[in-house]
Amino acid sequence: MDLEELESLTRDTVEQALNQLHAASLLAAQLERQIAETGRSVQALSQTLETFLTEQRQSGDSS
Repeated sequence: MDLEELESLTRDTVEQALNQLHAASLLAAQLERQIAETGRSVQALSQTLETFLTEQRQSGDSS
């Protein structure tokens, strides 16, 4: 291997590594959005359950 081949190999490897890091960064951002959305869904479900249970207790007290 001569210097030119080494430089080419180095450039190709660095380019591939940068592309992989960019893809990982995009995936991490997408995952962060999905986690936030899941958190909001769980929070909404929790609120719905809390409201339901409160109504059930109140209707039980009324009878």
